[in-house]
Formats: sequence, structure tokens, C-alpha cells
Amino acid sequence: MKRPRKSTRTTASSATSAPRRRPGRQPREKPSQPREVELFLEMLAAERGAALNTLESYGRDLETLTAFLARRKASPLEATPDALRAFMASLRHLGMSARTAARRLSAIRQFYRFLVAEGMRPDDPSAGLESPRLDKPLPRILSQEEVAALIAAASKRGAAEGLRLAALMELLYATGMRVSELVSLPLAAVERDPEALIVRGKGGKERLVPLGEPARDAVLAWLGARAASLKPGKASPYLFPSRSREGHLTRQRFAQLLKELAVEAGIDRERVSPHVLRHAFASHLLAHGADLRSVQLMLGHADISSTQIYTHVLDEKLRALVEEKHPLAKKGQT
Repeated sequence: MKRPRKSTRTTASSATSAPRRRPGRQPREKPSQPREVELFLEMLAAERGAALNTLESYGRDLETLTAFLARRKASPLEATPDALRAFMASLRHLGMSARTAARRLSAIRQFYRFLVAEGMRPDDPSAGLESPRLDKPLPRILSQEEVAALIAAASKRGAAEGLRLAALMELLYATGMRVSELVSLPLAAVERDPEALIVRGKGGKERLVPLGEPARDAVLAWLGARAASLKPGKASPYLFPSRSREGHLTRQRFAQLLKELAVEAGIDRERVSPHVLRHAFASHLLAHGADLRSVQLMLGHADISSTQIYTHVLDEKLRALVEEKHPLAKKGQT
């Protein structure tokens, strides 16, 4: 008896609904995270307001740890201090930089502190782990004269563009804001000529930053031209509106403008960036007697260890003080 021949025709619907695959090859699925890791990431998002990039980074770090432990027939809930030390040693063996390994260890520590706090583990196996030794480079900064030259170059441009650039420069140097905080500053924050700004930083945390007279004057001058820069009948909630998808001046565009100002001010453009001006704000404050804790609050650092990188300014100031005032430092004294 003849068997009916199979049709070789493919209907349009089946062609579109089922993508062609190579024989014997299955699509690769992303491994699912253990439930305790998922709960940890949910906590970061809900309680700490962690950004999507942060969550993805922590997820990758813990996924790598989970895979390592699985090869040892263990789970994150069963990990021992020796297993975690072996994991950190494996990162060194793979040639991972000390800075990246330190970030990964930070994620692991936070994860295990969470497990202990939630009663999922009675102990913290990461507590005794040593952090990789980091050589912290000193932050690149500009002198006060160089910052003044940048602000002057912005003012020389004239018209609305010059007023906007001057306001951006004065605000950045007066507050030390992150560039993302600066370009997305709401109009409502400055409408009443405030002596301090409420800045919304990482994780939605707000901080109060004093605003000096030069910055306030520059903002008022820009407000006078800002309305004319908008299309008729077009409103914007941002202090620095633009036609970008975000609705405000982008970080990338401001960085480009800053490079242009550097050239006009006679400064090497490679030395200038929004973050360098943030460094200048902190370093110049400390050089003029501000305390480290106040600078930490104004920068929006969650941990003072992030601010301590600027203590090189205090070291230089202390050395100059000793050389000037200590009797044995003076030449000719014995």
C-alpha cells in the first residue's frame, strides 16, 4: 500500500509563525536566577530605587557567583567563606582588574547582608573576605583660574546660547552637581531665585546645595532669554529645554559644548569634562577650608570614602602649613 506523500508546501502563516532553525540546534535560554537572588534584586529596586543598569550589573555579578558555586555542588545559600575566597581567586586568575573584582565583591557582600537580614542565612560568609587592593588615581582637576576662563569664554558667546552656557557653567561649579542632575534640573527649582537648590540624585535621594550669587545671577539672566528660545505656545518643565527625546539638554551635548569652551579658553580640551568640573568644585572647597563631611553632603556621596579621594588637597595644605609655620622647617634653624 502506498503511503501518502508529505506536502512540501509551507503556508504563509506557518512561515511567519515558526522561524527556521538549524537541525538539532535549540535556542539558548538565559539561566534563571535562584529565588534568593531575585528577591535581593527586587529589594534593590523597591527600597533603594536602583537604576536598571545597576540591577543588571548586580544580576550579572551574582549569576557568575551562582555558576561558580554550582560547579562545586553548592548554592548561594550554602556557600562557605572558603568557597567565596576561591571565587575571588578565580577572578584574579582570569585577569580581572582589581577595581572590577572589588565591585563584584561589593555586590556579594550586600547580597549576603540581605540574606542574613531576611533570615535566609544565619551567618555572613563574605564578612571576612579581603578587598582587592586598589591604587586610587588622584582626580583630574582644573585650577580656579582655568575655571574662571571657561566661564568667561561662555559669557563671551553672547545671545541666548552664551547665557545658557554661562548658567550651566556657574551652576556646575557652584554646586558640584552630576552632569545628569544639571541638564535635567526642573524649572521649578530656580523660579523663585533660591539661595539653595534641592537636587534629586541617585536613587531619587534629594539633597540641599547652597547657591552663590554669581550662579543665581547667571540663572536669572538665562531665564530672561529662555522663554524666547522656546517655540510659541510650547512649554517645558526643564530649566535647559531642548528638542532631544528627553526634552532637556543631553549630557553628551553639554560635554561637546564644554570641549568647545576649553578651546576658546586656551585649555587642552582633553583635560576638560563635566566630571572634572565636579572634581574642581570639591577640591577648591577643601582648599578654602570646607570640611570633608560638608563636601560629601553637597556631592551626594552615600559613603564618605568616596569623598576621601579629595583629601590630597588637605595633604598639600597641611604640608604647606608645616613648611611655613614649623620652626624646624625654616632654613637656618637647628
